[in-house]
Order: sequence, then C-alpha cells, then structure tokens
Amino acid sequence: MIVSWNWLQEYVELGMSVAELTDRLTLTGLNLEGVAHVGDDVAIDLEVTSNRPDCLGHLGVAREIAVLWQQPLREPTATPATAGPAVTELAGVEVQCPALCPHYTARVLRGIKVGPSPAWLADRLRTLGIAVINNVVDISNYVMLECGQPLHAFDYQKLAGHKIVVRQSRDGEKFLAINHQEYELPAGTCVIADTEQAVALGGVMGGAHTEVSPDTTDVLMEAASFAPLAVRNTARQLQLHSDSSYRFERGMDPERIEWASRRCCALILELAGGKLAPGVIRCASPTVPRPTVRLRLSQLPRILGIEVPPQRVHKILTDLGCRGDLSSAAQPDAPCLHLIPPSWRADLTREIDLIEEVARIHGYEQIPEDASVKMVASQPSREDRVVEQVQAVLVAAGFDEAMTLSAVEQDWVQKFQPWTQAPPLTVSTPLLRRANCLRQTLVLSLLEARRNNEKLLNRTIELFEIASIYLPASGSEQEGKGSQHNASEAGLPDQRRMLTLSSGRSFADVKGVLETLVRTLAPAATWTAVAWEDRFLAAGRACQFKLGERVWGVLGEVSPWGLDSLGLRGAATVAELDLAALTALAVDVRQAQVMSVFPPMRRDLNIVVDQQVSWVEVERVVRQAGDSLLESIQFQDDAYRDADQLGAGKKSLLFSLQLRSQTSTLTNEQADACRDSMVAALEREVGGQLRS
Repeated sequence: MIVSWNWLQEYVELGMSVAELTDRLTLTGLNLEGVAHVGDDVAIDLEVTSNRPDCLGHLGVAREIAVLWQQPLREPTATPATAGPAVTELAGVEVQCPALCPHYTARVLRGIKVGPSPAWLADRLRTLGIAVINNVVDISNYVMLECGQPLHAFDYQKLAGHKIVVRQSRDGEKFLAINHQEYELPAGTCVIADTEQAVALGGVMGGAHTEVSPDTTDVLMEAASFAPLAVRNTARQLQLHSDSSYRFERGMDPERIEWASRRCCALILELAGGKLAPGVIRCASPTVPRPTVRLRLSQLPRILGIEVPPQRVHKILTDLGCRGDLSSAAQPDAPCLHLIPPSWRADLTREIDLIEEVARIHGYEQIPEDASVKMVASQPSREDRVVEQVQAVLVAAGFDEAMTLSAVEQDWVQKFQPWTQAPPLTVSTPLLRRANCLRQTLVLSLLEARRNNEKLLNRTIELFEIASIYLPASGSEQEGKGSQHNASEAGLPDQRRMLTLSSGRSFADVKGVLETLVRTLAPAATWTAVAWEDRFLAAGRACQFKLGERVWGVLGEVSPWGLDSLGLRGAATVAELDLAALTALAVDVRQAQVMSVFPPMRRDLNIVVDQQVSWVEVERVVRQAGDSLLESIQFQDDAYRDADQLGAGKKSLLFSLQLRSQTSTLTNEQADACRDSMVAALEREVGGQLRS
C-alpha cells in the first residue's frame, strides 16, 4: 500500500519526520518497503499484512498514526445534496446470489459532465502510481485509496433495463472487460449484469460495455462487498487481478460501504456537477453483531512480562475503535475489560488479539529484554512422539524424508487406489497445471519424486513421507468412478495421515525395514501379511498388512505396467501404512529385557509344503511352536521347486533357527526336541514334511 504524505496530512497532524513516522509504523506492523519523492510529495510504500485490510486506505493508516502520536483523526464528511426523482424510480437491483454478494448498494447521478480531473486529484493518483483517466473514474479510485472500499461507476444509459442483477455466470458465458480483453467465465462466477448481459465481474473488474466515457451523462454508482474466496478464485482463474480484487480478497468493513458511496457521490457533484437522486438502493444480508471480547488484565503481565495501567489499556483499545468501559476493571478479584471490536478490525476476535494490540501500541521497546515471562513446557502429543521414532528408524535404514504436494492429476489417481475406489475430491483452483485432485495415496507423489531423481541420474533414491491423504466422506465408495466430488460440496473429507516409502530395494528388503519399524515401536504387536493383487503391483510381490480384519498397510514391487505408466526407468518398491494404526500400536514406555548370558544354538530346517502355503503361515507356526526358546528365524533362500524330486505342486523352504535359553545352556537334546516340536506342528497345521 503506497500512501501520500500530503494526503495523510488531511486526516492527521504529521509533526514528525518521514523517517520517524516509518520507523514507528514498522515497529507496529506496517513494515516500510520504500520511500520515493514525487514532485512536492512523498510516496511511502508500506507492507500491509493480510489481516489488516483497514490499512489499505489512507484513513486506516492515518488512524494508526493518530493513535500512536495521540492526535485527533479528521475524517471527511459525506453528506451529498440530492434532487429529482427517487433512485428507486430510476433503477432496480436484484441480488440472486447473496452468499457471493452479501451487501450491494446503488445510487444514480444524472447530468454530470465527464472531463479531466483537477490537478490536485490527478497529482495524488500519480503519486501512488494510479493512471489518471477522467474525473468520475478518478474519484472512484480516489475514494478507494482514501478508505479502502472499492467502487465502480456504470454508464447508466447503457444498462439494459436500467437494472442491476447480481448473479452467477452461466457455463461458457463471455465477458468483455475494461481492458478490452474477452474472457470465458467459469460457471458460478459472480457477475454484475443488466437484463441482457454481464457488465462487470463482482469485486474484480468492470466491463467495457458500460464503462464511463466522455459521452456519459448519467452514472449508477456501485458500492458493495463480495465473498473474499469467490473474488480470489475468479481473479486467479482468469489471471485478472486488480486493486479492487486485492482489497475484496482480504475482506471489507461492512459499515464503510454506505459512507464510501456517499463520499464518492459528494465528490462527483463537486467536480463533475449533476444531481444525485434521493435515497439508495440497498440489498444486504442481515449483519451479525460483533461479540464482546473479554480481556483479563492479569493476562497482560503474564504474557508481556510488564504491567500496563488499566487506564492506558482502555485508552489504547478505545482509540483503536473498541467500545467498552472500565467498570469491570475495578473489580479486585478478577479485573477485566469487556470490549466490542470495531467493524473495520475483523481480526480482533480473541483475548490474545487485544493483548497484541496493547503491546504494539504501548511499544514493544517498552518490554525489557530480561522481562520475566512464565514459560510452560509443552507436551508433545503421542503422534508427535511416534513420528519422531519413525523418522529415526527410517533415516537409520537409509531413507530420506520427502515433502510433496497434496494435489495430483486426475489420470494419476486412477493408476493406484489402495484405500478406496471412489472418485477423488477436486479443488476449484489447481496447485499446478491439471493437478486438481486431492490425492488418495502418497505412493504416486513419491514415485513422481523418484522419476525426477532418475532424470538427474541420482543412483540412491530411498524416500519416505508422512502426510495426509483425502478420501471422500463415508458412502462415496459405493458411488463408483462415474463422478468427481468437489471438496467444498462434499463436506469434510476422510483425512488420514499416512507413512509411505519408495525404494529401489526388493520386496523382501522393504518388508524387513517395515518389520524393524514395527518391532521398534511396538515389540508385542501381532500383524499378518496377506497376499494381494493389484495391476499397479507385480504379481506375487504384493501384500496387505492386517491387524485382525483391518487393513492398515500395503507393500509391493511396482509392476512393469506401473513403471511404464509413470515413466520410471528402474525397479521400485512401495509401501504405505496408516499412521493412526501405527500410533495405536506404539508403546510409550519402553520395556528393557535382560539379555541371556548363555550361548545360542542353531538348527536348519528344510520343509516341503504345498505351493499355496505362504512363508507367513510357516513363520507363524514355527514361532508358536518354538515358544520362549526361539530367538530368531531367518528365511535362507528362495523356494525350491522340482516336480521330480519334491512332487507335483510342492516346494521346499529352507530357513535357520536360533535357539537360546534365559536360564541355562541348551543341550543338543533340548535343541533337537524344540526343532522336532516345530516339525510336528508344521506337519499338523500346514502339511509340511521334513526334507530328507
């Protein structure tokens, strides 16, 4: 926001230097971007944060100066004279989409003379870098820069039916803007129309058809408010940003709309002549009174570390526009203030907001560096502790943490959907070109990162990510893939936090990493791996992890089709786990176990089983039969298949056992007995035979 030194002096006394002014404004939140001398004026460029739209006009900045230097604020009057027939006899307004335009006002001026602006007005606009056009348009810009409320003037005679209709655009509707470029409007865009066509984009830009020209004699003056999100989406989709959209995106003061309309009309009557029709056409949604904010005076020393007198606190907040009294501040047991923030400060909603206002106006420099502020150590959540452990294990296993975007392209979503077959939620404004779908898995995002690393010839690409996926709300899975869901229409999505890995290692290696992870977090957890088939993953190299009947993770090597569809050059293995399930399994307090001082004994087993028997089943039976003596089991080699030696439909599994007792040295007889019990259990439960 660029402000003029000469202009500010109309509203507040500037008895300080430019340097002193900018230094103090910087300390209170309006950072200095630069200072430039323009003629006999000084242009001061201030950075205005998004929560302070009230400072996007000279009056707002002047109010800050008046509070800081304890000067009166001189606000100009806005009482234009009226004459002729009432405005309701000349024009009409219909708002069909109050959610997009909650407040619309219109006034009509007749018999004006459009011409050049006077020198003082033109000079002020040029100081701020605003183009000078004609007196009517320049006045509307002047008032916007004065109070922050955008306005727009329509050529009244060019409005079909002399009526304003605020509606949503139709699919494929065209609009010719005042920059004389034609735009195709997305359906649902807020437009200002007459009875025939769109004549302006709500909150963004006016149209060429009704722009004020030297031939204009009558104007309809618009002052309105528009939904910030709708304005932001329209400006981004059409790449059509303006001073108006910049302000509407940040929210407007609902009580300033009427004043700005009257102020603009008064200046037009003064500089362009004409007559203002009595009255105003207003279409406004009911306003909700601002709630009272309770400020406990005891919180100021607790948070700021210094005492601020109650009278000083009250004066600062009332000077800023808050309404309240000191009656409750005199209570000895719990002194507090009950204040209603002003309409132009939508950011003041909580007690801490008022405390921050007191601190910045009282002066941060008033707080000593050694001020005593009580600190309370924060307690990390259970999930935070689990995440830290997950990160430590995976980094130790050679993985690097990645961060990817939450949106992906539509055709990518359908390649791999491990958690739902429902169509994805979509966003109205893509984060990247065509990336308009909220992801349903992190796998594809990590594989895209893998592809980018392959292009850079990076050899080791071991990645993991902890982030959210977004599934349609319950019930969407049964709807199939026939339609997409808009995130804003479908309500809150089923948001789940996932842990996902992408590796160049084999299926068995990554499974080992996951087993290490679970063993570290939850040593007593029991979970099973079940064979799973998906076109994206290689046959026989994919599984689901289950806790009871609940699927909490997937693992698999990417199939040749999956590699080709994503443009990957080398083999890849992926895994994804539900972090909530992992958090529920995790043990907060680690249990120490005394290591045995006795030596271990090893035994090798070569078991012949049917082809359909999985290693998971064999491992489960062996662990149960080995009981406390079994310390570890290790699969030694790939399954051996030979119909002549083993028989049709048979395979042999070779694995090693490590046995150890906690109380004594094992004898050969004890080790053999333990092994024999495992063989018997395998024969009984999975039909396994010891290979001779």
